[in-house]
This record gives sequence, C-alpha cells and structure tokens, in this order.
Amino acid sequence: MPKEPETEYDPSLGRKFIFVTGGVMSGLGKGITAASTGRLLSNAGFDVTAVKIDPYLNVDAGTMNPYQHGEVYVLKDGGEVDLDLGNYERFLGEDMTSDHNVTTGKSYQHVIEKERSGDYLGETVQIIPHITDDIKRRIREAAAGTDVCIVEVGGTVGDIEGMPYLEALRQFAHEEASDDILFTHVTLVPYSKNGEQKTKPTQHSVKELRSIGLQPDVLVGRCSDELELATKEKIALFCDVPTTAVFSNPDVDDIYHVPLVVQEEGLDQHVMEQLDLDEEAIKPTERNNTWRELVTRERTSSADIALVGKYDLEDAYMSVHEALKHAGIETQTEVTVQWVDSDEMLDHHEDRLREADGVVVPGGFGSRGIAGKLKAIEYCREHNVPFLGLCLGFQMAVVEHAKNVLGFTEAHSAELQPETPHPVIDILPEQYDVETMGGTMRLGAHETNIAPNTLAATVYDGTVCTERHRHRYEVNPEYIDELEAGALSFSGQANNRMEILERCDHPFFLGTQFHPEFRSRPDRASPPFVSFLKSLDSTLDARSLTVSTSEEVQIWWSRYLNLLMRLLQKLMRLLVRIMLSLRFLAVLIHQYQPHSHTGRLATSSRPSTLIQG
Repeated sequence: MPKEPETEYDPSLGRKFIFVTGGVMSGLGKGITAASTGRLLSNAGFDVTAVKIDPYLNVDAGTMNPYQHGEVYVLKDGGEVDLDLGNYERFLGEDMTSDHNVTTGKSYQHVIEKERSGDYLGETVQIIPHITDDIKRRIREAAAGTDVCIVEVGGTVGDIEGMPYLEALRQFAHEEASDDILFTHVTLVPYSKNGEQKTKPTQHSVKELRSIGLQPDVLVGRCSDELELATKEKIALFCDVPTTAVFSNPDVDDIYHVPLVVQEEGLDQHVMEQLDLDEEAIKPTERNNTWRELVTRERTSSADIALVGKYDLEDAYMSVHEALKHAGIETQTEVTVQWVDSDEMLDHHEDRLREADGVVVPGGFGSRGIAGKLKAIEYCREHNVPFLGLCLGFQMAVVEHAKNVLGFTEAHSAELQPETPHPVIDILPEQYDVETMGGTMRLGAHETNIAPNTLAATVYDGTVCTERHRHRYEVNPEYIDELEAGALSFSGQANNRMEILERCDHPFFLGTQFHPEFRSRPDRASPPFVSFLKSLDSTLDARSLTVSTSEEVQIWWSRYLNLLMRLLQKLMRLLVRIMLSLRFLAVLIHQYQPHSHTGRLATSSRPSTLIQG
C-alpha cells in the first residue's frame, strides 16, 4: 500500500496488532486483560508494546479529577496519562511515552492546527478521513519496531465519543493482512438470581460491535467465576465465533495472577495461532517463568501500612499500592494497606496510626486534608514510626519540621497558603514569570545527586538516581540553612532543587520530591519502598521506647482484630461462592426433574432472565 502524504504514516511500521474493546459496562478490566495478553506474548519471546486510546476531549489526563479516572500516571517523557499506561508498564516491563496514549483532544488539536496552517489545501476537513487517518497514524507510529502492538480502546462499545476510533479500526483491518489483526472483545457475564451465567449482555454487546463493521475474533468473559462450557458454547453460537475463541477471566485476589489464569485457559496460544506467530514463539517449556515465580512467591511476614490521603478511592493511589505490593514481593511481606482519611485525622489520628507498622503520605494537590497529613507526619516523627513521604508528602514533612521543630508556627507552602510569612515551599525565582499552569510543572524523569554516607545513598545503593516528577512547587532555597540546622537534612539534590530529605534522629524517615512509585515493577521494586518495608522490623525497638505498656497491648490487640477481620472477609467470600454453586446445582436438579402433572421435563420451562445489576 503506497504511503499517503496527507495521513503522515508509513504503513510498513509495526507488525501485528491486537485491538481490545469492551462491552456492557466500563471498569470490566479490559486493560488488565490486554496487559496480561502482552505479558504472555512477551514470555513467548516477542517484543510487545501497547497503546491506550482515551476518547475524551482532554489533550491529556493532567487536569483530571482522580475521582473520575483514578490517578494521573506520569511517563518518563513527562506525559500525563491514564492509569492503564501504568499497568502496561508494570506488566510488560517497558517504559512508554506520550505517543502510546491517543486522546480525542490530541487528534482534533493536531488536525485543526493543520487545517489552520493550510496543510489540507482547501479540502473539507471531516471525521472521515482526516480524524480517522490521524488515529491510524498514531497507532502505527507507536507500534514501530515491535512485534506486537496491543491497542486498548477506552470506554464501552456504543459510546458516541468512541465511534471515530472504532471506524478507524475498521479501516485499519481493511488495510492490513487478516493474520496481522486480531479483535478481542471483553464483556460482562453476570449471574442471574437463580445462579445462572447469563450471555444476553454479551450477545447485545457483540451485536453492537458487528453493526459498526467489526467482528470480534476472541471473546473474554468477565465473571466472578470461570465460564461454564455451556456458557461458552452459547456465546460462541450467538456471537459467531468458535467455542475455542471464548475465554474466561474470573475474579482473582491479585491482578498479577490474571496472566496465569488466562494462560491456563489457552488465550496466549490461541492469539499466537490467529496471528500466525506460533511457529516463531519460544517453546512453552523454554519460556521465561520469572513472572509466575514472582507473583506466587511465598510471604514470610506481614505489614500494615497506613496510607494517609484525601481520596477514598484506591485507584487514586494505584501506583503507590502497586509499589508497596512490589516491595512486598521482594521482601516476602504480605502488605495490607489501610486508607486513612486525612480529613478526619485531627480528632482520631493517634487511634488510626497506632496500629500501623509504617505510614505513607502520597502526592496530591489542593489544601483539603493538609492539616491531617501534617498531624500524621508529626506523629511519625515523635513516635519513631517509619515514614515515607512522596511529593506533597515530602513538602509537608518540610512544613511540619518548620512549624513544630523550628518554631515557625505560620510556615506553610505558598501553593496552599499564599499569604504565609514563611513560604518554606514556593515556586523557584526563575519560575515567577511563567503564567500558564502547565508551564511551571516539572514533569518526567530527572536525575538526582545523592550525598554519600546517607540513608538515601543506602536506599539507592549509590549516589545518583533517576525518578519521575510531577510538581509545581519546591523547597524554598532561602530557608535551606535554617531547615538543615537540626536533624533534618536534604540528602538528594538536583542543582538548587531539594529532592530527598531524611532525619538523623529517626529510625526511618524519608521523603522524596519525586514519585518513585511510577518506576516500580513486580520484578524491579522501587528502592524507597523496599527500604521502607525492610525498616519495619528494625524500628520496633526504637518505637517501643516511646510507647507505654498499655499502649503496646492496645497496638497488638488492634493488629489481632485486624487480622481476624481479614480472615472473616475471606471466609465470607468463600461462603458466597459456595452458596452460588449450590443454588446453581439446585436449579439444574429442578430443571431436569420430571413434572408428574405434565409428563414433561422441567427444562421446557424458561428460567428467570433477571440479571443482577
């Protein structure tokens, strides 16, 4: 196919493409399904990359509320993107760039800018072909130099904002060889009240997809349990795919187990056969099993970590949760994260933190919950509780030190209290003249120089580290001499920017201006998180010096109750599954039991079609 100048792409870029769409409802886990597929293909020896399509009009995710889309994930080049890109990096072990995130805002902005500059030479600029061509170009460029590119289309089939992308994929399939394209559709298979797996939502979702001109090659059913054979056969019959192309993706306790589950279903082998890659793949007996070994590693200890934040949503701090999990894998620690609402810390902060083995104060923006975070940091400093502060948590550790140690009671961040007489956190002088909000953000990977013979040097096992940033304000250079006059010191710097702080009067007190959680991987845990978990046991003796005997009893009693509650929750989930199975068995018995008054089998009566929401 000849290169078309107006589309700006070279059709020879990339090799195989897997397009992943979702049906019925959002939040099904199609991103984890796509990432798991990529992990398995990578284990088979292929170079895999991923593209996330977000149909919203925002150019990027930088200004989005975490309540709507979860955390804003930062890439090495400074791109602010959807959290699914974080899952791709963690599962594939590859660093992505902004090019791997396609948004409606990006495409429309680019096309409109070209139209304004006269690049279309008087053409009528339309969704087709100009927007769809731009979408295809972006996908092909992101796939350059890889064996397989997995493209996840955000949202749900049928959403009006997603229509241009599905049309672009239809054209894409028309332009490529049939064995270079695979369409995977992830859909919901709920249970009815009588315990039957219902296929009607999947049927309607696939019908919607086919009306656009796309026929799925693979169907993945999301359900609390594995799909029954009868369910797979019914889906295959009504959705026009082989039964062997219908796969289960049941609920699991840990998302890192999903690749193991879908591998047992044979998803990876089927995908490779459809893409004509099975002959090039590494033999199953010779494939890399590191992932399986890591995610199934035995845990020999446990830790309860208090995460002090203002968002009652795990997705808002997803990378922090995952980094703690990765550190747990490396240290063989079962980590339980307890969210602590920083808005309610002022009255109950000691009760909430007393049972925690360590405290993490993550990043964020805005003044809500700041007073609670300061109280949490003060508690950690005074009671020798292991502390890890990230970005805003780092800045608030500086503010807490200035307020409670140095006596600058009105000290604060100029971002949160512009009128503070002691702006220990402020915009650097060279940034004063920058007016646009994005212009003052420090984004992406930057190098930090670490002072030797410090906690930070031990953490990173060296004097240099490279981590990702997302912040606008910095430690004010005018206050550094006063801030470092006591036990606090800045052990990591980048020119005149303070990057890492620690305390010499504390067993483990570390703050980073950067976000180390964004570079953490299951097979490469973040050094600050690993050191944080390793410090928990060694700090128990130091903590005991500040805790009375009665308080110790209360701490251990709280931990015992915590463990008991977790065990009861697991038992309840198991009982629910058993009850569903028994109910389904009862329905089967009832359906096949002869009815004496009719002489016909019960299977002639239609079961309830009511689907639980």
